Amino acid sequence: MLVGNASLASTSLQTEIETLRLVPSSKNLIGANVELIQVERRAYRLKEAVDAVRKDYDYILLDCPPALDLLTLNSLVAADRLLVPMQAEYFALEGISELMNTLERVQSTFNADLQIEGVLLTMYDDRTNLAQQVTENLREFFKEKLLKTAIPRNVRLAEAPSYGKPVLLYDAKSRGAESYRDLATEILARNDVESPRAKERKAAAEKARNSVKVKFWPYG
Repeated sequence: MLVGNASLASTSLQTEIETLRLVPSSKNLIGANVELIQVERRAYRLKEAVDAVRKDYDYILLDCPPALDLLTLNSLVAADRLLVPMQAEYFALEGISELMNTLERVQSTFNADLQIEGVLLTMYDDRTNLAQQVTENLREFFKEKLLKTAIPRNVRLAEAPSYGKPVLLYDAKSRGAESYRDLATEILARNDVESPRAKERKAAAEKARNSVKVKFWPYG
């Protein structure tokens, strides 16, 4: 797709979740950075592929490595918003200036509309003083961009990939799965979109109200 003529539609696979399709990675990506150097409009290859199917999906998520290579650049050029995962550790603070410089370079050259959707704390353990201190520093810098939801260290989250499943299918009741549901709800709310869980609660409340029957007895 990035160096050939394949489309997102032809490379996407159906998952166990009816409304979720996945475009898997492959070993071919190892050499893609080198091959892309020779390709015309190399920074826009993924954007062109995504634009062709945008109308078919509510959301398209692009997962990219932390290195700023041509693969990551393609993701940043194709994206509307950027979700930044960070661990609550010292090196996260060290990387903030590099992150902002990267964002500014991409905005000025390739994608002026790219914005940070939010900063997400991952592998989070709020019992440590370091985690609390780093969180406070990140909140001072990113303000409301620091998401309220944090993804905790969780055994089920670590186990799920080895079974080839997302944690919501591997163990939907785990703390890790619940945190990702909270993340989805928070991001939807930030964009004024009602989450499925909110819709279910509203429908249940409406059903309960409609099921209440009041019978009036004549007086006297």
